[in-house]
Amino acid sequence: MIPAALSAMLLLPVAGHAWAQDAEPTAAQPVLPKEKLTIVGHDGKRHEFMVEVARTPRQQEVGLMFRIMIPADSGMLFPWPTPQPSQMWMKNCPVPEDMVFIGEDGKIGHIAENTVPYSLANVDSHGTVEATLELQGGLTAKLGIGVGDTIESASLAAKR
Repeated sequence: MIPAALSAMLLLPVAGHAWAQDAEPTAAQPVLPKEKLTIVGHDGKRHEFMVEVARTPRQQEVGLMFRIMIPADSGMLFPWPTPQPSQMWMKNCPVPEDMVFIGEDGKIGHIAENTVPYSLANVDSHGTVEATLELQGGLTAKLGIGVGDTIESASLAAKR
């Protein structure tokens, strides 16, 4: 779940803890600012979510760690500073996730469905992406969300 290449040396207060940027997280981070995100399918069907936006390297590193539930209408968006390959993992993540990799054109390029809780295996974007979206495990199949569907989000629109 955390991007493999993130590191820094600042202290951040999180949920009553002072974490050094390079220290191992021990608890879920507070809920991050949210924004509306819509996935538009090939058939024009719109799926709306209110997602947390992980903007800073530390927010992205901690991501959804230690969260015991991801509501079906929620998730977390990781907008990368520049388009890049995305390498995620499920360290300290107790529930399966669908990882949706979003290309520079705003379309879904790859989906890793039902990632394995607590796994340290890299979950790869299979190419350059501008963002990664994490949703409840199994949700993309349930809703018929697939590669080529379009993502609408203020955070991503601002980058174009």
